[in-house]
Amino acid sequence: MDQNLLRSYFATVYELPTESGVLRASLDGEIVQDTASLPDLLNQSFAVLTAYNPRSMLLPRRVNEGRHQVMRDLLILGCYRVEHCVGYDEEPEGVWREPAWLVHGIDREEAIYFGRTFRQNTIIYCRDSRPELIATDPTCDHVGRAYLGNWRVRA
Repeated sequence: MDQNLLRSYFATVYELPTESGVLRASLDGEIVQDTASLPDLLNQSFAVLTAYNPRSMLLPRRVNEGRHQVMRDLLILGCYRVEHCVGYDEEPEGVWREPAWLVHGIDREEAIYFGRTFRQNTIIYCRDSRPELIATDPTCDHVGRAYLGNWRVRA
């Protein structure tokens, strides 16, 4: 995978819903010794999935929204709890924002399948307090290849 693309994925800030409000986190943190110090959500198993802009091709808003709604409906039919979240570039000149779904309790292989079906370069999967950026497009990397990250809670 291109190193610049990989760096940008790790630096992406995600706004994740929690009972106490929005949690802002990225995958570019230091190794966490005491996972109990992390917010509860980051100690659970979940995936962050999107259907927007397959293979990084910009699609019209209406097409992206339709694809994203289909993904949500399929996840709900699979009996998953799905919540809206968003990923964005925090750089001052950054304008990129992409809606995503926080999918609680989804199996890692099924999450990869959703990423592949919707032609995403990668997905995020968290288990045991450790986020993974997983390739789901064979033109980016071997499907299933994981890049381990560490949570960084943003203010």
